[in-house]
Amino acid sequence: MKKIKVIYATRTGHSKKIALAIAKKLEVKAYNINENPSLKDTDTLFIVAGIYGRRNLIKLGTFLEKNINDGDIKNAALITSCASKMHRQKEVRKILESKGINILDEFICQGNFLLFGLGHPNKNDIDSASNFALKYKE
Repeated sequence: MKKIKVIYATRTGHSKKIALAIAKKLEVKAYNINENPSLKDTDTLFIVAGIYGRRNLIKLGTFLEKNINDGDIKNAALITSCASKMHRQKEVRKILESKGINILDEFICQGNFLLFGLGHPNKNDIDSASNFALKYKE
């Protein structure tokens, strides 16, 4: 059976909601990076994070740089909350690639900022993100 982990970094709470729904669907626990979860011995790591001003939170990059060692993680899938649905987790992708981790795919979930995307992520957005993750469970 695959060893799956879900981590998230959030400023607004949107990524936490998405990560908890994904973890429930995958029958695992979701960890806030502030809990400093171990990433050792992971077949698939789901990284749920928002985009703020076209960038990831700096603390997510710092966490990944510090906590990923050679061979810890085989694959990663990115789930991104973004108000414009146009920006991806570029910084996270670069870190993962530099550490030799295979990136399976990236799902962009509608987020919100001020009045743009108001009401998102909603139940449909979160369900879509969970179904995306379910593709990589087996």
